[in-house]
Amino acid sequence: MSDLLYSSVEEDLRAAVRAVLADHCPPSAVLARCETAAPYDPKLWHTLARELGAAGLQIPEEHGGAGAGLRETAVVLEELGRAAAPTPYLGSAVLATTALLGCDAAELLGRLAAGELSAALAVPLSTAPGAVFPATVRADAAGTLSGTVTSVADLAGAGTVLVPALGQDGPALYAVEASAAGLALTPRTSLDLTRPLTDLTLHGTPARRLAGPDTAPAVLRQALLTGAGLLASEQLGIAEWCLATTVTHLKERHQFGRPVGSFQAVKHRLADLWLDIAGARAAARNAADALATRGSDDPESVLAVAVAQAYCGDTAVRAAEECVQLHGGIGMTWEHPAHLYLKRAKADQLALGTPGHHRAALATLADLPAPA
Repeated sequence: MSDLLYSSVEEDLRAAVRAVLADHCPPSAVLARCETAAPYDPKLWHTLARELGAAGLQIPEEHGGAGAGLRETAVVLEELGRAAAPTPYLGSAVLATTALLGCDAAELLGRLAAGELSAALAVPLSTAPGAVFPATVRADAAGTLSGTVTSVADLAGAGTVLVPALGQDGPALYAVEASAAGLALTPRTSLDLTRPLTDLTLHGTPARRLAGPDTAPAVLRQALLTGAGLLASEQLGIAEWCLATTVTHLKERHQFGRPVGSFQAVKHRLADLWLDIAGARAAARNAADALATRGSDDPESVLAVAVAQAYCGDTAVRAAEECVQLHGGIGMTWEHPAHLYLKRAKADQLALGTPGHHRAALATLADLPAPA
């Protein structure tokens, strides 16, 4: 049986990431930036990707990465969720990097590992693992792309875009430079202001094919499954921040001459939430460990991801809702960061497959289909 406890290396990594976020990403800074034209903090990304090497954790050493694994990547996502950090880590270091690891793309992987480049996988953020290969972009005989992809996460600021497209010989994955001719980006109004969504339009855009019909569907499936599995760790971080912040507030807030947290009804709500988060931690860690040790092709990994997403998405939303409600009036204000976590939790709940989708997948995997 796998050991789901955090190793000393993982705890050291957590401490390093948390220290960086404390210096560069306090709630006041996130609130100040989230409605500007540049929601991502380039200095924070530079520190995480280049100085800390977090962008290259799952990239092998021969390509300039750390040669670590998905468990370590999950720890970073947990801390980013805890800070509601406005970085393209999920889109670049998880989705795009996982896709590139399944292709012959050593040069791109080296630049990602060095923090010189961020990338995005051009699929709608709501796309679930196992979805049909996208058909909204077409490649002609010359390898140029035309079509539209809506609601792509972490596309703003990406230097390279990985585009699934249908060519004359079937599905393929292409790399497109963000500066290429015929490429246009249209920002969308996103619920989560710390993770903007963008529509991608291509019109005769030159591209380089990375994977053909034999490998492209598997590469995309692996990227989406890995993204969904590790997203559970971000959801765990959101929930943990919400619980810790709410407990601190209820210890300090007094009513009728007593701390609000001393009232039995409030304590019961917090205890129930603590149990939910303990379960979410086990599910998220199990998904990250299964992906790291078994790989995305193993049925146990698919099952672990389905369990994690079926549970962690709802838990994060419930924790954020409790955080807003138990903070009372202050929790409803823009100045308090609780709304950032509620929006991130709700957006994450819809990302890479809803909990309902993953519960349906889980029922099939466990041979417990819903009654007809």
